[in-house]
Amino acid sequence: MLTSAGYQALFVGGCVRNALYNTDVNDIDIATDARPQKVLALAKETGLNAIPTGIDHGTITVVCDHEPFEITTFRKDVETDGRRAVVAFSEDVEDDARRRDFTMNAIYARPNGEVVDPLGGLEDLRARRVRFIDDADQRIREDYLRILRFFRFHAFYGDRDNGMDADALAAIAANSSGIETLSNERIGTEMLKLLSASDPAPSVAAMRACGALGWIFSGADDRALAPLVHLEALVEADVDPIRRLAALGGQDVEEALRLSKKASKRLAEYRNGVALGAGPAELGYRYGVERALSIILLRSALLETPMPEDCVSDIGRGAGSVFPIQPADLMPSYEGAALGRELKKLEALWVQSDFTLGRTELLSV
Repeated sequence: MLTSAGYQALFVGGCVRNALYNTDVNDIDIATDARPQKVLALAKETGLNAIPTGIDHGTITVVCDHEPFEITTFRKDVETDGRRAVVAFSEDVEDDARRRDFTMNAIYARPNGEVVDPLGGLEDLRARRVRFIDDADQRIREDYLRILRFFRFHAFYGDRDNGMDADALAAIAANSSGIETLSNERIGTEMLKLLSASDPAPSVAAMRACGALGWIFSGADDRALAPLVHLEALVEADVDPIRRLAALGGQDVEEALRLSKKASKRLAEYRNGVALGAGPAELGYRYGVERALSIILLRSALLETPMPEDCVSDIGRGAGSVFPIQPADLMPSYEGAALGRELKKLEALWVQSDFTLGRTELLSV
C-alpha cells in the first residue's frame, strides 16, 4: 500500500529489536514519510480498513487480514512536558529516530529485510546495552515513564555482567521525582511488566539504589526479591509478577499501582498466607496448589529460610483433602451462627490432625 505509492515503509521498534534477538514478535509498528491523511486515503483506495487511532500524533491503525498494524508518520518533538509531547511531522527517518527512548528501539527495517540504523543502535543491541538516545537527562524529561522503561528493558535485554549505563543511572537519580507526575495506571503497567522478566532483581535493586523505587510506593524493600527468583527456579515455578510484588512489601501498593481487583485479591492472599504461618499441607487445602506454593516461596524468601522438605507433595496432599463434615451432620443440634462456629472448630481439629480424623471421630468430639 505504502511502497507502491512511492512512500517509505519501515518496520520499527520492538518488532525489529526482537527479530534481531530471535525472540517472539508481538506488535508490528510501521513508520512512514506519508502523512496521516495520505495513509487514510491509500488504505481506502486499497480496500483496507483504516482507523485514525492517534491521528493527531500521526498514527493510523490499518487492518489487513484481520491483523492491526500501527502506521505512524515520521515525527520530531516540538515541545514536551514529561508526560506528553507536541510533535511535528517529518520526512527524515533520523528525526523520527531521535525522538525515541533507547538506541536499541531506534532501529528500522525495510520490507526486504535491510536494516536501517540511523543512530548506531545495532552496536548497543549486539552488546545488550540499554542506552538513552543522545542526552539521557533530556530523554527522561520528555517522558518520566522512561525511567521505569529503562529498568524493564535492562531486565529483559541488558547484559548483567557489564552493568547499567552510568549516564542513564545518573540522569535517573537526578530526575526520579518526576515519577510522581505519572498516572498510577502507567506506573502499575510498567512495574508488572518489569516483574515479569526472568530475573528482575538486579533492575529493581538499581531502582532502589538510585531512588526511583521509593517514588513508586513507600516502604518497598527489594532484599527478598533475588532469593525469591532463585527459589522459583529451583521448583520451576511459573513467573508471577504479583508474587514478586508481594516480596517487595511497601504501603498502599494496590492504589500506588492501581492494581485490578483480581491482582489486588491475589496480592492480599499472598500476604495473608505468609502471615498465617501454616504448613504446606494446610496452605494447599486453604489456597490450592498454585497459591500455596507461591506463599511458601514468599515466606522462605522473606525469612531467608530453606523451603520445607517435601513441600510440593504436601501442598498437593492438602489441596486434595476434603473436609468430611457437612452442615447437615450437625443439625438440628446447631443452627445459624452456632453452626458456623462448630464447623470451624471441627475443621481446625481436622487440619491439626493433618487431615487424618474421619467423620465419625470428628462428630464424637
